Amino acid sequence: MSLPDFVIIGAMKCGTSTLHAQLAAQAQFFMSEPKEPNFFSNDEIHAKGEAWYRGLFAKAPPGAIKGESSTHYTKLPTYPDTVERLTALVPQAKFIYVTRDPVERLISQYIHEWTEGRITCGIDEAIEKHPELIAYSRYGYQLAPYIERCGRERILHVEFEAMTAEPDATLKRIAAFLGAEGDVAWRGDLEAQNVSAERIRTFPLKSLIVDNPVATALRRTLAPRGLRDLVKARLQMRDRPRLSDESVRTLNAIFGEDRKLGP
Repeated sequence: MSLPDFVIIGAMKCGTSTLHAQLAAQAQFFMSEPKEPNFFSNDEIHAKGEAWYRGLFAKAPPGAIKGESSTHYTKLPTYPDTVERLTALVPQAKFIYVTRDPVERLISQYIHEWTEGRITCGIDEAIEKHPELIAYSRYGYQLAPYIERCGRERILHVEFEAMTAEPDATLKRIAAFLGAEGDVAWRGDLEAQNVSAERIRTFPLKSLIVDNPVATALRRTLAPRGLRDLVKARLQMRDRPRLSDESVRTLNAIFGEDRKLGP
């Protein structure tokens, strides 16, 4: 059983799920299922053993370029053993690191954590209480261990903004970096992956009460519209959060220093 030829290592909330799906749709590539095995980061998954991980690529056709995409691989200091484990097992792997404007990425992560119920305070307070919001946007800091162990030449930096503006050209750049032969083309018929439009906070029995079509029909029949709107307002983030001017200045200073490290 074989190992991946490349790994998409992050960053979180930067379009890695969409890129994974696009690569999986190309004939030259074989992408893992699940998309994020998190084998090298999460202790409980790493404990499944090398054979389990190799099994993710067992069905790859001969000659296919194999990859996986785990954003946990650039989540220092949360997962400190990732790079050592990864480079020990897959020493020749190439890496793709997708980033976006660091403040925008932070806000998107905050929304995600809020909807999951892991963060319950406002965004200005959250960046004080949850330092990982800032850490995961410090791209130079996250990439430094990879550069030290593997060199810059095995790492391709992809900007989310470029992937959005010129998806086909970006995909061709990625394919060329990975040594793919033949043409690749961005599939416009594939939906964007891992996108949450409604920002509904998770709560016990949400799947039964909110996501169930029968329950939805009953609510609309039995509950007055005003009551439904009141409940939804308490569960929904209606507007994209805005950082205070002071927080923006602080973050810009932090991320400005981090850019000196790369990528």
